[in-house]
Amino acid sequence: MEFLAQAAAHWLDLLTAFCMSMLPVLELRGGIVFAAARGIPFVLAFLVCLLGNILPIPFILLFLRRVFAFLERFRYTARLVRWLERKARKKEGKLQKYELLGLFLLVAIPLPGTGAWTGALVAVVFDIQIRKSFPVIALGVLAAGCVMAALSYLAPDLFFSFA
Repeated sequence: MEFLAQAAAHWLDLLTAFCMSMLPVLELRGGIVFAAARGIPFVLAFLVCLLGNILPIPFILLFLRRVFAFLERFRYTARLVRWLERKARKKEGKLQKYELLGLFLLVAIPLPGTGAWTGALVAVVFDIQIRKSFPVIALGVLAAGCVMAALSYLAPDLFFSFA
């Protein structure tokens, strides 16, 4: 019951963290940092941001190829599609060498240019089956969430306990 009370007390911040986690670039990394800064309890923040980051991935895996085909019809958006495909191809060496482990690491390591959206883009460009890529991307998001939660919730406590 306390869990629901905490969720109700932080509903607007949770909604913001959820939406941030759905966005490319920010993803779960931005959502968890925001939630920690707003004082949202760890478990609540982690679950909401995890769900927010994973939710768009099946749609990206299912529909990105069709969206690319549509956008390639137009001069300006065709450039965007080519840029995104080049970005995905830059990850080709690691992905071919390590296959699904490479996809997992691409999603799990919380650095700029990595994450679930990039992982889904790479999976689509390299035609990795959804039944193989989605669980790997979801596990990568879980791992990135653990890293970001540790940095956002544990590191400040450790730092200030020594100061």
